[in-house]
Amino acid sequence: MKAVQVFYEGRVQGVGFRYSVRQIAKGFNVTGWVRNLADGRVELQASGEAEEVSAFLEGIRQSDLGSLIKKESENALATPPDSRGFEIRT
Repeated sequence: MKAVQVFYEGRVQGVGFRYSVRQIAKGFNVTGWVRNLADGRVELQASGEAEEVSAFLEGIRQSDLGSLIKKESENALATPPDSRGFEIRT
């Protein structure tokens, strides 16, 4: 199992970013959540088999969202996010 926290910077709020990420997640066997942060970034936490998580993150980069992302910071998490399925948090 792999659990990651990813921060996205760029034009990632007010453009349907979280909803698109949730749609992309449906194509992968991952659980987690995505939310907007007050500083304009988007935070994502996801867990699953290492290959699935990596493919999910690559799917985000290869989607239409890729052109909106200026910077992406990924950190490993010691424990998986507490979530059922993949959800949008506020």
